Amino acid sequence: MESILKACSAFSDWAWGAPLTILLLGTGVFSTIITRGSFFYRWKFHFKNTYGKMFDKADGVGTVSSFAAACTAMANTIGTGNIAGVSTAIAAGGPGAVVWMWITGLLGCSTKACEIILGQRYRVKFKNVDEYVCDRSFALKNAFHLKWLPLILAILTSLAAPWTCLVQTEAVTSACQEAFHINKVIILVLIGVTCSLVIFGGLRRISSIMEKVVPLMAGIYILGVLTIMVTHASQILPTFALIVKCAFTPAAAVGGFAGATVREAMRFGVARGLYSNDAGAGYGMIAHSPAKTDHPVRQASWGWGEVFFDTIVICTMSALAILMTGVYYNRPGISQSSYVTAAFSSAFGGIGAGFAALSVTVFAWTTIIGMYYASENTFKYLIGDNKYTRLGCYLYMVYFIVPVVVFSDFDAALLWSASDMLAIFYIIVSCLLIILKGKEINRLFNDFTDRYLPALKRGEHPEPVSYETNYSSQSLLQ
Repeated sequence: MESILKACSAFSDWAWGAPLTILLLGTGVFSTIITRGSFFYRWKFHFKNTYGKMFDKADGVGTVSSFAAACTAMANTIGTGNIAGVSTAIAAGGPGAVVWMWITGLLGCSTKACEIILGQRYRVKFKNVDEYVCDRSFALKNAFHLKWLPLILAILTSLAAPWTCLVQTEAVTSACQEAFHINKVIILVLIGVTCSLVIFGGLRRISSIMEKVVPLMAGIYILGVLTIMVTHASQILPTFALIVKCAFTPAAAVGGFAGATVREAMRFGVARGLYSNDAGAGYGMIAHSPAKTDHPVRQASWGWGEVFFDTIVICTMSALAILMTGVYYNRPGISQSSYVTAAFSSAFGGIGAGFAALSVTVFAWTTIIGMYYASENTFKYLIGDNKYTRLGCYLYMVYFIVPVVVFSDFDAALLWSASDMLAIFYIIVSCLLIILKGKEINRLFNDFTDRYLPALKRGEHPEPVSYETNYSSQSLLQ
C-alpha cells in the first residue's frame, strides 16, 4: 500500500503543477464571465440571499431547506481542510501558499455557484427514498445522454470515496494524541460509532444535525483564533506582509522549515484551497440538489457563501495562528497536520492544545459525514430507484465506515497525495461539465437576473423554477 501511495504522490505532484492549476483557475475565470462577475463582487446581494435568509421558509420543491443543504455542503468543506489542509500547505509551500488559497477561493465562488446550478438543473427524484439527488454521473447522463462514462465514473467514485476520508481520521488521531495522549483505538471507535448513528438516518437526519453543529463549531473556532490574534497583535501586519511576499518570491529556509519555491507555494495553495472549499470538484451539485428554492440561481448564492466563509475567513485564521506563533519552523518533528494544535498549545498551553484537538475532531467528524452523503448519492446512481435502494445504501454505509476506522496509520503526506490524486478525476469531470454546459448555466443566470428578480420587484408572483429529470437507471441490481 505504501508503494501505491508513493506512486500516487508522484502522479499528483505532476498533475497539481500546471495542468490542474490552469484547469481550476481557468474554470473559475470562465464561471465568473458567464455569471457576469456576480459571485466575484456582488457580496451584499449574496450575503442577503444566504446568511441573511438562512431561517426563512423557502419556496419551491425539494427535500430539505436551502440552509440545511448549505450546512450539509459546509460539513464537507469546513473541516480538516481548514486546519490540517492549511498546515500541510504552509509546511510544503511556505507562507505564500495562503495567497494562492485566497485566489482559488475568490474564483471558486463562481465555480461552486455553477456546480449548484447544474445540480438543481439535472437533479433526479428518487421516489423509493423520497429524495432529490444529483452528482457528476447524474449530470453527465441527463445533460449529454451518456451511458457508459457516467456508469464507470460512479463505480470508481463509490469504490474510492471511503479512502479519501483517511486524511480526516489521521488528522483527528494526530491532534488528540498530541493534546490528550488518548489511545488511538478509542478515538477510531468513537468516530465509527457516532458517524454511523448519524448517516444511518439518511439525508434528513444528516441535514438536521449539520445545520446545528456546523455554525456552532465554526463560530467557536473563529473565537479561538481571534484570541491568538489579540495575544499576538504585534505580529498581525508582519505576518500578512510575509504571506504576500512569499507568494511571489521563494520562502527562505528558517528553523525546521526547509524553504519553498513560488511554484510550490502555488501548487500547494491551489491544491489545499480546493480541498478546503471543494470548488471545482463537483460536491456543490451533490449537496445542493435536494434544496428547496424558487430558482436554481438563488440557491447558487450559497456557492459564494460557502467558499468565502470557508477559504477567505476560516483558512486565513488557521494560517494566521500557525504563522504568528511560528510553529511551522520552531516545532520540527511534529506531524504537519498538527501545526494548528501546536499553535494553540504554544499560545495557551495544554488548554489551547485541547481546544484545537477538539476543533479538529469535530471538523473531521462533520466532513466524514458530508463525504458519506456525497458518496451515497453516487452509489444511488448504480443501484437506481427501486425496492433495493434503501438496503443498498445501508450496505454501502458499512463499506464506507470500515476503512475510515481501520486504515488510518499511513503517513499524512502520503495520504494527502492520494487524496489529491482522487480529486484530480473529480475536478476534470466537474470542470468539463461547467465548461460544456456554460450556455445552459448562462441561460438560467440571465433568466434569474433579467426576468425572475425584476418580476418579484414589481410585486408579481412568478412560479418557482425547478427541474426534475426522469431517470431510467442502469442498476447493477436489475
